[in-house]
Amino acid sequence: MKRSVSLSVAGLLLSSACAFAETTVTIGTVNNSDMVVMQELSKTFEKSHPDIKLNWVVLEENVLRQKLTTDITTSGGQFDVMTIGLYEAPMWGKKGWLQAFDKPPASYQIDDVLKSVRDGLAVDGKQVALPFYAESQMTFYRKDLFEAAGLTMPAEPTWKDIAGFAEKLNKPDQSQYGICLRGKPGWGENVGQITPTANGFGARWFDMDWKPQLNSPEWKEALTTYTDLLKKFGPPGAASNGFNENLALFASGNCAMWIDATVAASFLQDPNQSTVIDKVGYAMSPYGTSKTGYHYLWAWALAVPTSSKSVDAAQEFVYWATSPEYIQLVAKEKGWGSVPPGTRNSTYASKDYKAAAPFADVTLKSIESADLHKPTRDPVPYYGIGFVGIPEFQAIGTTVGQNFTAALTGQLSVDQALDNSQKLAERAMKEAGYIK
Repeated sequence: MKRSVSLSVAGLLLSSACAFAETTVTIGTVNNSDMVVMQELSKTFEKSHPDIKLNWVVLEENVLRQKLTTDITTSGGQFDVMTIGLYEAPMWGKKGWLQAFDKPPASYQIDDVLKSVRDGLAVDGKQVALPFYAESQMTFYRKDLFEAAGLTMPAEPTWKDIAGFAEKLNKPDQSQYGICLRGKPGWGENVGQITPTANGFGARWFDMDWKPQLNSPEWKEALTTYTDLLKKFGPPGAASNGFNENLALFASGNCAMWIDATVAASFLQDPNQSTVIDKVGYAMSPYGTSKTGYHYLWAWALAVPTSSKSVDAAQEFVYWATSPEYIQLVAKEKGWGSVPPGTRNSTYASKDYKAAAPFADVTLKSIESADLHKPTRDPVPYYGIGFVGIPEFQAIGTTVGQNFTAALTGQLSVDQALDNSQKLAERAMKEAGYIK
């Protein structure tokens, strides 16, 4: 009798322990505002999933990329959820390093996800990552300054239009500059902006045989256009300005125009960050001679590596964090202007969102019309609009970005910057075995 009671008690204790056993999901993410909101609101997920504990590793972008790349290439298993982009997802997915999201719950509404974004995160028809937010490029301009000068911004401006406006609106003695653009070197900084500019003049990084094309007339026209605008009508120190610096300049009223990521639009509507609320107009990114690949597509997405020991729990979290339910939660807690942009048709069909986001239509058009697999006028062997989807591009792009900045500061001529970049790219592609 005593023995059977003891066994019953032991069984009860064991079942209780199992009932409260937790699966820990470690999430590696970037330290931007949208991800900080996700971390804050994830208590809602943990409340409805008491058997899953979330462990957050929040890092600066460059550090995050390093750690995630090391973990996935070594099958380290340190992370169960990784925040990656349209650059990494197809490459890592092709190598079999990412778990496919092939069983989404019906409530997830996978067809509601914007097709261009969905396709960019798929390999052989399978989703290897799900988008948290997506962005393209647009032209931000000061409606009040344009009106005062009797100027009208076209819905789809050319770079020639932009140059004319910049000249007329440049008033450096009043700390008002005709245009702000990224000059800071880096494959994700100036190169990410100049590459779509080059695409819009018919340029490409490589031909179909992977031979670099950086010393072409099209590249020369694009880089000359970009650097001349900044030299003549940009703010002082433009060579040091990346996204954050230009955002601060435009939000402070120092730029008449700014061409950059669509995601900046919500920051410019935030009274805590912007002095130009209700003064901002939105147009498509400018183009030169071609309307192919002249504005990029990017997404921060959530993926689950195959090295994860908690795949089911990790995928459960990713489905939640990228769902229509999550968007409604952000809208309720933070306001419609703060919901992650660029991912779902239903967001752009929402009257509440459109009322809070006057930039919504231009953002949607920019994202939907960007094709990662047809980034240039002439055929190319790579995917990507503001980047080239090969592992070697990070190193090539970063060094080329330094040459572009040197052309901006006058250390090199445009021809020298492009010749140096051509030689560097040829050497790198030979070493990697793409060309002989």
